[in-house]
Amino acid sequence: MALPRLRTVVLVSGAALLTRRALKRRIARSPLWPLPALPEPVSGHSKRRATAVRKLLVTGRTEVAEGVVQLRLEGPALPRWSPGAHLDLVLPSGLVRQYSLCGDPEDTGAYTVAARLVADGRGGSREVHEQLQEGLEVEVRGPRNRFPLTEAPGYVFVVGGIGITPVLPMLRALAASGAEWRLLYGGRSRASMPFLEEIEKLGADGGRVTVVAQDEAGHPDVAGALADLAPGTAVYCCGPEPLMAAATAALPEGCVLHLERFSAATGGTAGSGDGSGGTGAFEVELRRSGRTVPVAAGQSVLAAVRAELPHVAYSCEQGFCGTCQQRVLEGEIDHRDELLTEDERGDSMLICVSRCRGGRLVLDL
Repeated sequence: MALPRLRTVVLVSGAALLTRRALKRRIARSPLWPLPALPEPVSGHSKRRATAVRKLLVTGRTEVAEGVVQLRLEGPALPRWSPGAHLDLVLPSGLVRQYSLCGDPEDTGAYTVAARLVADGRGGSREVHEQLQEGLEVEVRGPRNRFPLTEAPGYVFVVGGIGITPVLPMLRALAASGAEWRLLYGGRSRASMPFLEEIEKLGADGGRVTVVAQDEAGHPDVAGALADLAPGTAVYCCGPEPLMAAATAALPEGCVLHLERFSAATGGTAGSGDGSGGTGAFEVELRRSGRTVPVAAGQSVLAAVRAELPHVAYSCEQGFCGTCQQRVLEGEIDHRDELLTEDERGDSMLICVSRCRGGRLVLDL
């Protein structure tokens, strides 16, 4: 009698274990299950960007310039990335910040990022500098790329300070391919400019690199760097807002400008709209959650949604980083961001700044 009973216990225990595993997999696919789910819930990201969440180990920490720390984040079988891509770092406090990848895209065992300490910032860079020590695990999302290196007959880069981080992998790739490129690199001082030695070596064979330290030579001549460019030249600019404004103003006809922002544009549209959208109250239906939330006239959609769904990710709250991007199923959007492409604006919005042109929006949340 003992053997049949033992066999029954083993079979029942095995079935229970398989059921628990299947349930965990089902919940992982749709955290709100068993609430109604759309066939392809893609809120919080576009169909083109990687959104896997993984934990990486900080295995290296180096000061690469005054106030700039470089981190090596290791993990198994990491997705490949292309020059210009960045990671979302979920910091120990829960803050989410974006940092450009500046290592080797072929290294699938580690990601490398660098962060400058901003003393009067919102706290993210200070947390990176003070808390992300070797041996600590950090959660990351991505990589994503909104600043890709496109094909062009020639390239000019206009960079300020920490803005070199997304550009450095581009320079390595172009130097290896033999493409035509030039770099104007400015900073407060040579000591404060990360990766300066490597960059000067990359451009040593033809005067491709111009370094302008403000304490030695004042501000870089952006207009001079962009004068007389051949049509079709790709101009990449990353750095402080005045530098990007100067590059925009000096861009020759027939050239294409690519910008990477670390902050909202001065006098930009984020948070203000174009004058044709509404500023009043409206409501937002969260379709997959089965809830409807009111959005007050002085309240962001992000704030209203997070009151119901605290897990919804966000970072800049100024419409330039893309962390809070959500898919819109119904309703007319009043776009107030500085990031989304025209294609993305057709069915998604950044809920930290954008609003509704009518009385109701339906989000895939």
